[in-house]
Amino acid sequence: MIYGALTLLAALIALPVLIERTRPRMGTKARSTAPGKFATLSGGVVHYDWLGPVRGPVCVCVHGLTTSSYVWGGLTRGLAALGFRILIFDHYGRGYSDRPKGAHDDAFYLTELEELLAHEGVQDDITLIGYSMGGAIATLFAASHPDRVRQLILLAPAGMTLVRTRLNRFILNTPLIGDWMMLAFFPRQLRKGVKAEAATPSQVENIGALQQAELNWRGFVPAVLSSLRGVLAGTQKAEHQIIHRAGIPVLAIWGREDRVIDLSSVGMLAEWSRNAHQEVIDGATHALTYTHADQVIRIIRDNPPKL
Repeated sequence: MIYGALTLLAALIALPVLIERTRPRMGTKARSTAPGKFATLSGGVVHYDWLGPVRGPVCVCVHGLTTSSYVWGGLTRGLAALGFRILIFDHYGRGYSDRPKGAHDDAFYLTELEELLAHEGVQDDITLIGYSMGGAIATLFAASHPDRVRQLILLAPAGMTLVRTRLNRFILNTPLIGDWMMLAFFPRQLRKGVKAEAATPSQVENIGALQQAELNWRGFVPAVLSSLRGVLAGTQKAEHQIIHRAGIPVLAIWGREDRVIDLSSVGMLAEWSRNAHQEVIDGATHALTYTHADQVIRIIRDNPPKL
């Protein structure tokens, strides 16, 4: 009886790891139906696409932690109407891009963006739009290359205050056990979050199905964990102060009902970057990029950069 119980326990412990290892790898077959193009960079293959008028000013959209470039579907039409030539892409670990192992830290994501822009010949006068984790990455780029950025637009950005539960903190701070717990519990947590938003109108068609589809591919969950332990592990006071001193126009847009990025971040950003213009959308959650796209576009339209 004890042997049987131990065998069952071992099987339960092994199950999340086995499920992850049996998930298919992102590769040529899956990419054959993907829109856009692919660039082979130092970390692997990155999926990207250009939208909007061919000769418009360049706007680079940097998505967040658990989504990929589909998250911009509600905003790109409005951005194109404003005249922007829009570059969207999938981070490593998401969408149609490769899933490299290793630390997904500041240097990892900064290199990814730098190399993609170099691949596409994008030089300067860039409008950067970063959503959630993408806000932290866009901030890193702007602080590293202030001469290349025309405007920084942050949508519910990370880099200030993330809401973390006790379980989240344990997983992030505990190697091996935390890795196992992430594989065991995160898929259910993501599906629960998608289900909770199912009745919310979205300007991205089938957004819930697209979010859950990320779980089908090997490397997605480890990439999320590595990002939480890496680029999302700290705050960006120094970077925002560099951006402020460089005089880069900053527009930050927040959701009043956001339960992922604490609204205290508004005050924090105001302290770090006194000239940043900030707007809060009533009724919007962390999903404001696709639930309140029209309001986001109106705010962007009504707040052009003052150079």
